[in-house]
Amino acid sequence: MPPHDLQRILYVEDAPDIQAIVKLALEKLGGFTVEICSSGAEALARAPAFRPDVILVDVMMPGMDGMTTLSELRKIPEVGGVPVVFVTAKVMPSEVKRYREAGVLDVIAKPFDPMTLAARIKAIWVARDGG
Repeated sequence: MPPHDLQRILYVEDAPDIQAIVKLALEKLGGFTVEICSSGAEALARAPAFRPDVILVDVMMPGMDGMTTLSELRKIPEVGGVPVVFVTAKVMPSEVKRYREAGVLDVIAKPFDPMTLAARIKAIWVARDGG
């Protein structure tokens, strides 16, 4: 598949205030199209039609946590190969190692700076295949 620009981001986050900040930061500062899902189950239902380039997932969510959401997304043909980045406060080295072993592309630590979030995601996108 030819490389393409990062345009569409699916963000899975249960906290409405963080949803609003991320949507604003990524759309206004990054120029991205952002789809917000409030739960892992919602992400599973909406991701195939949205066709995101990258999926950002909160690790700690009620019901279906980030690891389970990742596992279930991988089973959906339309989005199974889409890079996933966890956005979480759980960033101990052992936790990050576990996320990477599960197939997460990268981890963005909470709290993050909304002003640099779009640039950080662009950098992760560019670096995903070795630059």
